[in-house]
Amino acid sequence: MKIYKDNFILNTDSYKISHYKQYPEGTEYVFSYIEARGGKYPATLFFGLQAFIKEYLEGVRITLLDINEAEAVFKKHGFADFNREMWEHILYHYDGALPIRIRAVPEGTVVPVSNVLVTLENTDPKCAALTSYIETALLRAIWYPTTVATLSHGIKETIKTYMDCTSESLDGLPFKLHDFGARGVSSRESAGLGGLAHLVNFMGTDTIEALVYANHYYQADILGDEMPGFSIPAAEHSTITAWGKENEAEAYRNMLKAYGREGSLLAVVSDSYDIYNACEKIWGEQLRAEVIASGATVVIRPDSGHPPDVVLKCLKLLEEKFGSTTNSKNYRLLNNVRVIQGDGIDAEMLKTILVTIEEAGYDADNLAFGCGGGLLQKMDRDTCQFAMKCSSITVNGEERDVFKDPVTSKAKHSKKGRLMLYTNNDGTFFTDREGVNPEDNEALRTVFENGKLLINEHLSDIRARQ
Repeated sequence: MKIYKDNFILNTDSYKISHYKQYPEGTEYVFSYIEARGGKYPATLFFGLQAFIKEYLEGVRITLLDINEAEAVFKKHGFADFNREMWEHILYHYDGALPIRIRAVPEGTVVPVSNVLVTLENTDPKCAALTSYIETALLRAIWYPTTVATLSHGIKETIKTYMDCTSESLDGLPFKLHDFGARGVSSRESAGLGGLAHLVNFMGTDTIEALVYANHYYQADILGDEMPGFSIPAAEHSTITAWGKENEAEAYRNMLKAYGREGSLLAVVSDSYDIYNACEKIWGEQLRAEVIASGATVVIRPDSGHPPDVVLKCLKLLEEKFGSTTNSKNYRLLNNVRVIQGDGIDAEMLKTILVTIEEAGYDADNLAFGCGGGLLQKMDRDTCQFAMKCSSITVNGEERDVFKDPVTSKAKHSKKGRLMLYTNNDGTFFTDREGVNPEDNEALRTVFENGKLLINEHLSDIRARQ
């Protein structure tokens, strides 16, 4: 017998099934919060909640079939007890909509770690167990895209620093980190969420799922004038090696003929045999006149070797053949050609490459970067130490603080009370109890309540917060 894979009641951890009997008798409300407790970055760029709400909460209605099916599964799984009473209450009193309230900082906001990003509570006292029950689904929907957005944002700041130092303008910055990650993630959903999180910061991508998600969840009319990400014609090794080693130059010439137009960009992987020979002899001599005559900018892609060394040598060889222009900051920008490094790129390697070429006198605008697994997959929940914790419960009308404070790990100390994220007059964030500051300083907004999405943001609004 096949079960319904989209049954929301099954979208949890097994042990959550038993938790409804574990709260104090008379528990009416459970208040929890999500934060990034620390980890690799001093701040996180919040993103992804709206996609989760639209996919799993706004249009979802618990049905009698869901309840019956979940009960049957759980009994087979080892749980004789099932909170059928709560789920039937949701079905008959809310038409299956979830009686919860979610408040969150606006997506695209950069918030220092150890601050509340999201709060969650049940709105019906008969559904106190619901808050914790959805932790599994909600937390993974937040930590992943937020971590990708945070990583991408950090890389953007790094590139910007070197462009500020060596380049005439920042016009090219939105295209300096290209998403190569679609094939390196675990699922289409990861590609869509992670790829879209990257597009909060940049505009270069080969992850088409990100465009679909932008349209579906963040109102970007990608068939109109709101395409959030762009790509260019680019070769892969098979389209070069298919010509044979003896015809390597013809493979490159074919790319020029097909895509070399005035003002166009095309990327050609050139390390199938000898990247240095390709730069010096083939691009720099055999095809040099054709490259210049085409009016295109040819982006050479090395794809092997130690990136800082390879990139620098390619720049030097190409400069010898195509020349360069020294800008007002006394850094050199190549004529007609550029380099994109997509192999072995993560935040640390990218910075090392930029340091290397700056020391050699090259404008950072000579380079673009591609990043795959290092952008969309090389992370986990502990990268930013994301956690969701209960901080307050109401029992028989009495509000109680809830917290943990393990003697074995102060890093896992949790906050207590009903919490709010506030901004000071200078715009800095801090977390405190609800009501200690005027509402004008509250940074969390109610985005979902009792089955309804209350704030529906456009991707352009989220990008504007950068």
